[in-house]
Amino acid sequence: MIEDNSTTSHLSDAMTTTEETQITRGNLATLSLSPNIRFYFRLSVLVIGVIGTAANALILYAMLASKQHLKHMLIFNQNALDLFSCIFLVITYPVKLFNIPLTGSLGYWLCTLILSDMFVWIGSVGSVINLATITVDRYLKVVHAVWSKKKLRRWMIYSAIAFAWIGSVVYIVTWMFSTTAVMHGICIPYAIFKNKFAMIFHYTWYILSFYVIILFIFIFCYGRILIVIRRQAKVMASYTGSQSSISQRRSNKIQTNVIKTMIIVSVFYASLWSPYYISLLIKKLLPNVIMDPQTKYVWYYVSVFSAFLYTCMNPFIYATKFKPVKQVLLHMIPWKKTAKQASENVAMQKFT
Repeated sequence: MIEDNSTTSHLSDAMTTTEETQITRGNLATLSLSPNIRFYFRLSVLVIGVIGTAANALILYAMLASKQHLKHMLIFNQNALDLFSCIFLVITYPVKLFNIPLTGSLGYWLCTLILSDMFVWIGSVGSVINLATITVDRYLKVVHAVWSKKKLRRWMIYSAIAFAWIGSVVYIVTWMFSTTAVMHGICIPYAIFKNKFAMIFHYTWYILSFYVIILFIFIFCYGRILIVIRRQAKVMASYTGSQSSISQRRSNKIQTNVIKTMIIVSVFYASLWSPYYISLLIKKLLPNVIMDPQTKYVWYYVSVFSAFLYTCMNPFIYATKFKPVKQVLLHMIPWKKTAKQASENVAMQKFT
């Protein structure tokens, strides 16, 4: 995680003693505008959290209303994890706006449970795990359709959902409590490693596991899926007119729409999270790369804002691309209902 020159940090990096001292002392001579930038950044993150909470809650309701949560449980879980992160953004960032001095056991628990963004990260990491699971699930159902019908069971989906939550909780809680401390009344989360080797090992594993390998899964699985879909489309084109082929095409179209939606979600993940992982790579694994304090400070805000934006944008992708959800949402719009009722009244008057 990357540090914010402030009392708390959303994506705090592991720091050396020198960096820790600079944060403690404020270093406001170099970054004189940092308090104002910091305030507006936290305020903007709070706004993102509010929008993301409302949007994800609306999508979850639409999936329940359209019964899609039974057909697409992993996608439902994806929005539940994003909603979880957004709710804790709304809880965490108002506290951060006040820069509360931390003392005693109360200060320690406030640091570890709230200011460390532990719950935000549980939702974010779980979301990444779940997104990879959705990709593999789609790959098996399209590329290995016969095998998946015989071997895949509902309990496997439930297990994958549970793993996304439990795995994320175990990893984040272990990382947070082993590397977080309160120093001079300031919360230093995810920062205290035993030695430099432990820090390098952890961040190498972290970048590979949650970005590089995830990107490989996206590219490989969706690449193979698109090849198979194109091949199926050519085969179906030769069987026109029969009832079975029409129903098969309809089923394939629904499946294709879901796959298109998940490809867009994956592309947004790859692009909007890239600034964050580039920051980790430069700061932790390539420390000799020279970056002036102002540039590092701006890059921090760009990377964090971009990462949060991904969580907020996901529900809008589902709203526009996932047709059953889109239909439920359209029915909720008041003027759409009024127009529909008016057209029905006109039709009834003509009939009578």
